[in-house]
Amino acid sequence: MVMGLLMLAAIMTPAYATAPAPRTVLVLGDSLSAGYGLSATQGWVPLTAARMKTTHPDWRVVNASISGETTAGGASRIAAELKRVKPAVVVIELGANDGLRGLSLQQTRTNLDAMIRAALQSKAKVLLVGMRLPPNFGPDYTREFEANYSALSKQYKTALLPFLLAPVASDRRNFQADNMHPVAAAQPKLRDHVWTALAPLLK
Repeated sequence: MVMGLLMLAAIMTPAYATAPAPRTVLVLGDSLSAGYGLSATQGWVPLTAARMKTTHPDWRVVNASISGETTAGGASRIAAELKRVKPAVVVIELGANDGLRGLSLQQTRTNLDAMIRAALQSKAKVLLVGMRLPPNFGPDYTREFEANYSALSKQYKTALLPFLLAPVASDRRNFQADNMHPVAAAQPKLRDHVWTALAPLLK
């Protein structure tokens, strides 16, 4: 009798399924990802987040990008961000400020290496987003700067977007007065460009 009542109670009690927590894309970048000179919704990162709400509603984006950030800053912050966010995918978009300041290429590579390893050790997938420098920095420095990204991606078998600004770099009208940061109208092109490398990691 008691067993029957317990079974009846179990049948009549509504079951509330707990929705799974969304998986997270963590973006660690500089002003190009922080949306320098733009409103909070105009940059390629928030535009990507808005797209994912439709295409991948079980994912979210956390933008931990900081204007002026270097690879040293990213390397010093990544452990805390991984612990805080617990991302499934980490997008690393750093290095431009290292190059513009003429910092050591080896140190930049060491910092990027440390970030990639930390992300992989946390079981996250990595998308490494590369950058190119203006030619006035000299052919050797600019060539080796760009090569750092492809070499690290190959070494750790990460996803790679060789040059973030590829869709907009050739047209001055795509940039703000500083000729460095893309305008709002160019941001959807950057979103679509990054999406080609990011979307496969969301499967």
